Amino acid sequence: MDLPFHALLYRYFFFAWLFRDASQSDLFARAAAWRHNKGQSHWLPLYIRRYLVSGALLCAVGLLIEEASPLLSMFFYVPGVMSVPMATVAGVAWIGFQVWD
Repeated sequence: MDLPFHALLYRYFFFAWLFRDASQSDLFARAAAWRHNKGQSHWLPLYIRRYLVSGALLCAVGLLIEEASPLLSMFFYVPGVMSVPMATVAGVAWIGFQVWD
């Protein structure tokens, strides 16, 4: 399956495509979706690592160019800082899948 670059980039940084909606349909479909989501949750630490590494790299680039152009450094700082809540959401989801059964 060959995906366009923008779809690959989306899948590289966002993990929602891995999971199924467990709030719809009947009890058996919800249970199957929960089992699927619990199985897919092993990918979440990888996404956490991606968020933290890319955030650190973006903040480092922002720090390097801050002296030359404070306005341009904003375009690196903001996504770099936003990687922290993304990693937090993924971490909470991962812990939830590990704790709840």
